[in-house]
Amino acid sequence: MKILGIIPARYASTRFPGKPLADINGKTMIQRVYEQASLANLAKVVVATDDERIAKEVERFGGQYVLTGSQHQSGTDRCAEVAQQVTGFDVVINIQGDEPFIDPAQIALVASCFDDEKVELATLIKEIHSEEELFNANLPKVVLNAQGKAIYFSRNPIPFIRGAERENWTKAHQFYKHIGIYGYRIATLLAITQLPPSSLELAESLEQLRWIENGYAVQTKTTALETIAIDTPEDLQKIVF
Repeated sequence: MKILGIIPARYASTRFPGKPLADINGKTMIQRVYEQASLANLAKVVVATDDERIAKEVERFGGQYVLTGSQHQSGTDRCAEVAQQVTGFDVVINIQGDEPFIDPAQIALVASCFDDEKVELATLIKEIHSEEELFNANLPKVVLNAQGKAIYFSRNPIPFIRGAERENWTKAHQFYKHIGIYGYRIATLLAITQLPPSSLELAESLEQLRWIENGYAVQTKTTALETIAIDTPEDLQKIVF
């Protein structure tokens, strides 16, 4: 099985323009993500970008990139364009371009889901143990079935714990948050990006609901590793060397 790692990277971020080129202790963010992804034993890693400035930076540090269109609404769409240009792979791993210290073990964990030939889509989850995380609408939660497949994603905590105070919900039920790394079989990737936005996706602003709403199964695996996502310039203060 040949796995292609793709790091979608765009310059025009609303909250942090030029984010992939942000300096983090002497290296740009995109270089740090690329270096971490390259440790995950994938067949190939490329940056997918629509911006020449990012492409030049990737070229500078010796990485590989693919220039894509600027019309894409999500990293998944950008990955699909790359998958049609860079052929010969069985699976694509979509690696977030704003997690400069992603652990290669997390990438490998997603890749391991595809050892099961029936798996079409995969992602990671992490246990929630704090009320702060549980009720944070910026952290999507995941509801699982008995086989570890995601049956719903929501910005609200699901299920509702009847008869318990909110501060006790994490003691009454094991909740999970979504870790935003995806894996797709090539044929599935090309198929889901042809689907129109779904009603649940539009309601929650979570693209993975489109897949579930159209009958696709999303396999999950649990990671104990935390990730640091950089959404704003202020988030750079989270980083400690």
